[in-house]
Amino acid sequence: MGPMGSFFESWVVPFVTIFFIVDPLAVIPAFLIMTAADSPEKRRAMALKASVACVVILVLFASAGGVIFKIFAITLPAFRVAGGIILGLSALEMLRAQRPTRESEAEIREGVEKPDVAITPLAIPMLAGPGAISTVMVFMDRAGPRWTASVPVYAAILAAGAATFLTLRLSDVANRGLGRTGINVLGRIMGLVCATMAVQFVLDGLKEFSRAP
Repeated sequence: MGPMGSFFESWVVPFVTIFFIVDPLAVIPAFLIMTAADSPEKRRAMALKASVACVVILVLFASAGGVIFKIFAITLPAFRVAGGIILGLSALEMLRAQRPTRESEAEIREGVEKPDVAITPLAIPMLAGPGAISTVMVFMDRAGPRWTASVPVYAAILAAGAATFLTLRLSDVANRGLGRTGINVLGRIMGLVCATMAVQFVLDGLKEFSRAP
């Protein structure tokens, strides 16, 4: 693999995949519904709080992945396959413009009644859902023990958090400009990319499993 290929796999792929699986654009309609009665200042504050919480959750799981594997005696190939399946299910939801594993009508109704929706249900599970958590853990597994190889993963998480804040901060503008149809179209494009990465995760896990003694 040449320098460009190595750069693409190490930096571009984590940035694109993590942003797409966090998928802040798809959260806009629910965010607007849940904060309809709030002032613009409070809405901005919740957008920032949710974005920071999303980053913290993903960083924690990315950092603690090795410990979790040891505690539950999980092999890395098995987790890659499981992570690929979870990412694939999330990708299928994105392709169908549905999010039943990350937001339900009951959660949205509960969010409307809550004074602050930043942590739940917005940060988790809407943003940092099972697909995003398993994805960052798989990327950390692929990075290996070298700390320099894990830098792109943490950078991608921070970038996804910043993009999430900007998206929610401009949710009114995005909703008016794109509409629900435009958001769904972008979500389907993101879902296609995530589905491709999910297949790659599964193939990598099966390849490692076949090499195991």
